[in-house]
Amino acid sequence: MVDLPSTARVVIIGGGIIGCSTAYHMGKLGWTDTVLLERKKLTSGTTFHAAGLVGQLRTSANITQLLGYSVDLYKRLEAETGLQTGWKMNGGLRLACNQARWTEVKRQATTAKSFGLEMHLLTPQEAQDLWPLMTIDDLVGAAYLPTDGQANPSDITQSLAKGARMAGVKIFEDTPVTRVIVENGRIRGVETPFGTVECEKVICCAGQWTRVLAGSVGVNVPLVSVEHQYMITERIEGVTPDLPTLRDPDRLTYWKEDVGGLVWGGYEPNPKPWAVQGIPEGFHFDLLTSDYDHYSQFMEDAIARVPALATAGVKQLLNGPESFTPDGNFILGEAPELKNFYVGAGFNAFGIASAGGAGMALAEWAAKGEAPYDLWPVDIRRFGRVHQSTDWVRTRTLEAYGKHYTIAWPSEEMKSARPTRRSALYGHLKAAGACFGEKLGWERPNWFADLSVGEVPADVYSYQRPGWWDQVRREHLACRAGAVVIDQSSFAKFVLKGPDAAKALNYIAAGNVDRAVGSLTYTQMLNARGGIEADVTVVRRAWDEFYIVTGTGFATHDFDWISRNLTGNCQLVDVTSGSAVLSLMGPEARRVLARICPDDLSNAGFPFGTARQISVAGCPVLALRVTYVGELGWELHMPTDLAVTVYEALMAGGGVVNAGYRAIETLRLEKGYRAWGADIGPDHTPVEAGLLWACKMKSGFDFIGRAALEGQIASGVNKRLAAFTVDDPSVILLGRETIYRNGERVGWLSSGGFGHSIDKPIGYGYVRHPGVDAAFMTSGSYELEVAAERVPAKLHLGPLYDPTGARIKA
Repeated sequence: MVDLPSTARVVIIGGGIIGCSTAYHMGKLGWTDTVLLERKKLTSGTTFHAAGLVGQLRTSANITQLLGYSVDLYKRLEAETGLQTGWKMNGGLRLACNQARWTEVKRQATTAKSFGLEMHLLTPQEAQDLWPLMTIDDLVGAAYLPTDGQANPSDITQSLAKGARMAGVKIFEDTPVTRVIVENGRIRGVETPFGTVECEKVICCAGQWTRVLAGSVGVNVPLVSVEHQYMITERIEGVTPDLPTLRDPDRLTYWKEDVGGLVWGGYEPNPKPWAVQGIPEGFHFDLLTSDYDHYSQFMEDAIARVPALATAGVKQLLNGPESFTPDGNFILGEAPELKNFYVGAGFNAFGIASAGGAGMALAEWAAKGEAPYDLWPVDIRRFGRVHQSTDWVRTRTLEAYGKHYTIAWPSEEMKSARPTRRSALYGHLKAAGACFGEKLGWERPNWFADLSVGEVPADVYSYQRPGWWDQVRREHLACRAGAVVIDQSSFAKFVLKGPDAAKALNYIAAGNVDRAVGSLTYTQMLNARGGIEADVTVVRRAWDEFYIVTGTGFATHDFDWISRNLTGNCQLVDVTSGSAVLSLMGPEARRVLARICPDDLSNAGFPFGTARQISVAGCPVLALRVTYVGELGWELHMPTDLAVTVYEALMAGGGVVNAGYRAIETLRLEKGYRAWGADIGPDHTPVEAGLLWACKMKSGFDFIGRAALEGQIASGVNKRLAAFTVDDPSVILLGRETIYRNGERVGWLSSGGFGHSIDKPIGYGYVRHPGVDAAFMTSGSYELEVAAERVPAKLHLGPLYDPTGARIKA
């Protein structure tokens, strides 16, 4: 029998490295009334068979920071608890065997510099000096991160568990949670064979068991189990304890030293799913049958890289299941479906590298109600309804696994589990030459091929100008000179209705939405720190009804943010699938629309920043006079069953062309419109982002985050967003390039692309300096580091195209 407490503030489910790290950090936060329940023994799920490589660099600054925290923790943990961790900072090498990979590695080195992480570019010989056992005849170059390393997963977990116990956290092994008790939408506790523990919060760190356990209380966690193998050799002469970890992505393999031998594994393009019918009962400290035939696909390339492998003895080919996710990122945060239910799972075989930081973030999230900083790339709210299908999740996850070591091309699209969500116009657009991308399951036109001249609607990826460059330029210039129509039906759309809707929404929104019926408000929604949690358009449809539009990928996140902050008598409903959206944009938009619309479309009759119910081709349409491309235009919102009629009528008269999302991006860059998740987010305020004009500061109305903005206005800020251009049109800006002012590193680009109207590369990024203001920003001389080379750049504080905004208000 286990002597369980009957109550606790928090129950953590799962005693792997993630659960134990979370317990450790809950203890550090003073939440000592925390209980961790492990179904079998600590580490017995997947932690015990993890390879233990610890790398830090990711494409997100904050996720890199989170992994860097892991390294800092692992350095000091043994001294704190007295238990060894096996942590060894022996550095990490990454190889490049062709020019495209070398470009990727050089860009990664620039990203590392942007994020303050030490990373050195090496010649093949310099790489071999660090790793003498490898051949280098095919190497173009390599990168070395001296602060990467490796650890013993089980030892670190036990050390974290001891640290948690030292702080007063209680840990119980052999105590499975058989049920999470939820009554009337609230967590009441957890049930075990030894009794019930009542609690306020549950943190589910149950590894590959998480999807089923969370699903039992209506929480969707998109992960599946995949077999992952690595080989452990006997001792090999020349393998020394200080040998760096090695990643050889062009040969799909990774390597690390292990007791004088090597551990090496890989990510095959044809992975094998596991437990498709469910995880076997009692599975713990278990491994799967070694599959030498499947693993043999790595052997030839591996021996060519490390010839000593050909004669090395083999201790074991270890096959252990790991949980993987559809986008290769782990899953953290409070479930949008159930308040006070938190998730930390799906670590895609880099759970050891992530665990220290992930446990810290998850503990702070649970204790304080918000993440310590913006963690959008791993936020559970990045998923949606399509991820409720396990078949969809498994299909996409296997593709993501197979791409673990392939080149991460800019703007690369996934191919599996498609198409799933299609707008009513999918067939029309496909026939017109659309090359589709996918977001949250939606098929969306990225660009259009001219089928009449033999263009093929297929992406050709590159680190130089991509295959769709000319087509996007054509659409971009058509929008600037004529008119384009863009199917944006995938927009997330909500209706807020009720007698308290205006009061509730005006408190959540930083802009003033409590205006006349028919008004349209572009507004941010802020957290208490002033950070931007959502960036939306709000239309007042009636005194008690609002229509809210946001980006496709933010559907779950923004619905959750609004609904959790609502007060009073009002209800929020997701109406995304019920309506289609056609954006008609360009200086000729009014003329095109007037052919099939009898309503007054003049600037006086239908001014910018308003919404009207109009008739288009005999169909009732809600028209929003708004733009994200910087031209005259309307978003036409209509019931899904009217979309084909309206689209065909728009196209019938000529003078309008199809355009896609990649043209939207190039157009918005020229106009300086911000993108949530890149240029703005929870760590950026309207003061810093140049969006204070959209906040109701001059009114007497209170709103979430107002006090924080007032503080920044009074005392100044330490970063401000600016635009940058490069005169050399051949330079490719993608984001994460390092910004230098007078030779000093002051930030990095949050987004990058090309402006086809101004014929220049464009980037946006925050200039970081205590008390930074316009005078400081405009007085410097700027350079951008692009793929390890510096290029001169010019800073701009206003739009790069049509600075007066006259075109959108014509």
